[in-house]
Amino acid sequence: MIGVLVYVASPLGFTHPTKAWYDAVLVPAVEAGGHQVLDPWSASADLFDGVTDPADLAVANAAAAQRNEDLIRSCDAVLAVLDGVDVDSGTAAEIGFAYALGKLVVGWRSDFRLAGDNAASVVNLQIEHFLRGPVERDLETALMRLR
Repeated sequence: MIGVLVYVASPLGFTHPTKAWYDAVLVPAVEAGGHQVLDPWSASADLFDGVTDPADLAVANAAAAQRNEDLIRSCDAVLAVLDGVDVDSGTAAEIGFAYALGKLVVGWRSDFRLAGDNAASVVNLQIEHFLRGPVERDLETALMRLR
C-alpha cells in the first residue's frame, strides 16, 4: 500500500552534486517512509534534452511549469527543502501554491545558517506561515510529519 503522495519542492536538481544527493538519499528516504515521490526533476527532464534555442526553451519552460503544477495538484503533501541563504524562489512559489490548494506543506532546513526576517524566524516569515508546523531541522522528523 502506498502512503502519502509527496511532491518534493527543492532547488536540488540544478547542480550535479545536489542532484546526486537528492536521487541517492532524499528520494529513497521519503520512499522508505512508505510514500510515493512526485519528483518534478524527473517529470520534466525530457523536456530540456538538447534544447538550446530560446524559443524552444520557452516552450519547454512552460511545459515543465505545467507538469509541476499538475504534480502539486495531485499530491497529498509537499516536502519543501529550505536550504540556502534564502529559500529558492521556485520552491517558495510551490509552497504558496500548495498552501493555497490546502495541501500539507512540511518545511525542512538542514542548512545551519539562519535566513529569517528576525530572531523569531528560521526562514522568511511568509514561508513559515505557509508551513503546517515549524521548520524542521531533522530530516527524519520532517518525514514523520508527512504521515
